[in-house]
Amino acid sequence: MTVREAERFIREGLHDIYDVGEAAAISDRVIGHLTRSSREERATIRSEQLSAEQQRQLRQYMDRLLQHEPVQYVLNEAWFCGLKLYVDKNVLIPRPETEELVDLITRSLRFPFESLSVFDIGTGSGCIAIALKRKFRKANVWACDISERALQVARRNATALNLEIRFIRMDMLDKRLWKQLPGFEIIVSNPPYVPAAERGQLAPNVLQYEPATALFVPDEDLLVHYRAILDFALQHLAADGSVYLELHDNTAKDVAELFRSGGFAAELIRDMQGKERMLKAVREKR
Repeated sequence: MTVREAERFIREGLHDIYDVGEAAAISDRVIGHLTRSSREERATIRSEQLSAEQQRQLRQYMDRLLQHEPVQYVLNEAWFCGLKLYVDKNVLIPRPETEELVDLITRSLRFPFESLSVFDIGTGSGCIAIALKRKFRKANVWACDISERALQVARRNATALNLEIRFIRMDMLDKRLWKQLPGFEIIVSNPPYVPAAERGQLAPNVLQYEPATALFVPDEDLLVHYRAILDFALQHLAADGSVYLELHDNTAKDVAELFRSGGFAAELIRDMQGKERMLKAVREKR
């Protein structure tokens, strides 16, 4: 089987699961992973034969892809802000919208700064904390998650990139645990925000494989995590600090109003799709 035949094998095999564009993107990822080649390099090797081991791996990958398993879990890799991260079923797959949140923070910071302390709540793969630490090497970055298995993934990624981040296991809804934490100048979070009622609207590759605890909130209390973040910020955010959040566009205005009621100037920011998906909140001066 040549590289070109392998590309066609993947695209045609996924025809009934994904649209043409997505199947082609998955094919590109898989072949790049198998051959350890860039897209530009693959243009010159399409007539080359895959080894017997590469063909065996390809068929294993296809067996999993045909069960709707996300290609990022199949390959154990995802790209975020130009960084290759390890991912598995214990963490959410980093999304482009979350890259926009990191970009918002980056654009909002004013240089130079003597010190910068960051707390990433619900870190998952560590993608936000890692991207910020990579951009701001002198920053003191903390990150927490309720899942120890998720933290193992985050630590693995930070170690692979030689980044020093303090990861702690913590349920942020348990306010008794907050006293062990210092103050921060930036608090950032991409918390669970998908209403449980929307489960049926999600694609099988999300619903069947990504961790439900990192996705869903109870329908009767959609803002539960945002309220906890607000309360934490009132206690632990520096006077000139900021809170940055990823949101569900249907509840974005409610989250903004929640923070305004807590004494913050809250600004909603639209993502590249035009949806209100991010919030920047700064404590108003009295």
